[in-house]
Amino acid sequence: MNGNTRQATGSGLFSNRWCQLVIGMLCMALVANLQYAWTLFVAPMNARHHWGEASIQLAFSIFIVTETWLVPVEGWLVDRFGPRPVVAGGAICAGLAWMLFAHATTLPELYIGSVVAGIGAGGVYGTCVGNALKWFPDKRGLAAGLTAAGFGAGAAVTVIPIANMITRSGYEHTFLFFGILQGVAIFVLALLLHKPSTRAASNVKRKFAVSKVDYTPGQMIRTPVFWVIYAAFVAVAAGGLMATAQIGPIAKDWGLAKMPMTMFGMTLPLLTMTLSIDNICNGF
Repeated sequence: MNGNTRQATGSGLFSNRWCQLVIGMLCMALVANLQYAWTLFVAPMNARHHWGEASIQLAFSIFIVTETWLVPVEGWLVDRFGPRPVVAGGAICAGLAWMLFAHATTLPELYIGSVVAGIGAGGVYGTCVGNALKWFPDKRGLAAGLTAAGFGAGAAVTVIPIANMITRSGYEHTFLFFGILQGVAIFVLALLLHKPSTRAASNVKRKFAVSKVDYTPGQMIRTPVFWVIYAAFVAVAAGGLMATAQIGPIAKDWGLAKMPMTMFGMTLPLLTMTLSIDNICNGF
């Protein structure tokens, strides 16, 4: 049985739906630093190029717009080609974006890297969450929650080494090293992803209330409850993303970024400790 057939039928070594869920969580954890570690790079980039923090943070805004608004297109590609090529493409974009950031000497180059980063992160995020829902039609909330938790809490593991490498080797080397490492790792994991077979999905007993209507995208956007949910997402995400992007510059301006903080037997700079706690709580 070739790889395409395995992907379509959901057979093979990693066909167990819990394996698929874990693979999705790992992909999410690896791509999350494009969003959650960005704030650590703002001050070093500004110190090197004197672009101004507002101009540098515009790159983060471009990243968020590209990451989120293209997800419907990426979802269509998943439905057509399966999760594997979309996540693999996201891995290539994520790694390439970090390398573009490492070598950017002008703001337009930085903004181009942000577009590539957004395409990569959106492809991985949207695909992994959607694939988890397909594998777990009887545990949709749990599956989506665990997968999204990988994106939030997973970044907590790498915040400390990223911060240490920036201090020790500079932000360019850090972008390059983690870009290659995470891009390759996501690409390898993408090869293990596949969608469940129609038979496997239909065999799962559904123990929850769900609409009997399978809405098209056009029908969906004409449903009031969709816009209520959408507004709630925007309200929560806007505040969270502003804090995510600006906490590094704020800590630096107040002279708190490098203040030692001890918690649970570990002593870390306050900014690093704060980001780790924030990402862990975000995962929960």
